[in-house]
Amino acid sequence: MLQLNYQDKYLECGTDEAGRGCLAGPVTAAAVILPVDFQNEILNDSKLLTASNRDFLEVILKDSCVSFGIAHIDMGIIDEINILNASILAMHKSIQKLKPCPELILVDGNRFKPFKKIRHECIIQGDSKFLSIAAASILAKTARDAFMKKIDKEFPMYGWAQNKGYPTKAHRKAIQSFGLTKYHRRSFKQLPDQIELKV
Repeated sequence: MLQLNYQDKYLECGTDEAGRGCLAGPVTAAAVILPVDFQNEILNDSKLLTASNRDFLEVILKDSCVSFGIAHIDMGIIDEINILNASILAMHKSIQKLKPCPELILVDGNRFKPFKKIRHECIIQGDSKFLSIAAASILAKTARDAFMKKIDKEFPMYGWAQNKGYPTKAHRKAIQSFGLTKYHRRSFKQLPDQIELKV
């Protein structure tokens, strides 16, 4: 059973990202403040839920949360500052959209940089421990999936509507055949060393 609050003294938000390990597309983060009486029996880490459950929860969360923010950081910035820094930047930008401003940030994982002198707590596997982080994982995932489905129409040969930019065999085979697009992360190892890449 996921916990609603880490503590009950400060207004807290949860934040999480999606798409960190992808070869293409942005890294996307969300931040969520939930009501003090929020309950949901199926809300969990987005990776443990079906796509239909994530879509169902997205509507519920956007309708019932106190506030939410979503931010994409694109491929050029990922290549420039690296994926860890880009993930943290995405979380910062999503938190910046929250009204009211939280007094405590619950972060999924073990790496974060201070944001506006607001206290934060890094929680390993936080998206399966706290409802606000799980909610953020849902909104980040659904927003990023929608983005990948949109750009799939521009480059359908890469299968992004299905693989969402992750390094599947089909995605890597398409990269080998067609080369890289403007949505691919140039700083990532797109193919094994022994395979030639068209750029």
